[in-house]
Amino acid sequence: QVQLVESGGGLVQAGGSLRLSCAASGSILIINAMGWYRQAPGKQRELVAAVTSGGSINYADSVKGRFTISRDNAKNTVYLQMNSLKPEDTAVYYCNTIATMTDLNALDAWGQGTLVTVSS
Repeated sequence: QVQLVESGGGLVQAGGSLRLSCAASGSILIINAMGWYRQAPGKQRELVAAVTSGGSINYADSVKGRFTISRDNAKNTVYLQMNSLKPEDTAVYYCNTIATMTDLNALDAWGQGTLVTVSS
């Protein structure tokens, strides 16, 4: 199994910044992909940003130019730097990973979520 530990959420004013982090642990052979999703009140969960083991990165159009995803492969950790935050960014942010384990089975795991609230 894979455990995901998220941190970095909180309350920030519009225009401010936050950095989210997510660390994966377990008997992991390789992280195939890792990324962030969010779910705002009354809305469906949506992809925010993701990065694959090959380095391909995808961003939601709504966050391009404001958010940056990065990975520390040695620590199996992914980060989301969020700048110029807007009230519409308010959501619960979830870390997600697709990992190949040492027994060669693939797992799709989710973190518990961290709340980001942007005021004004």
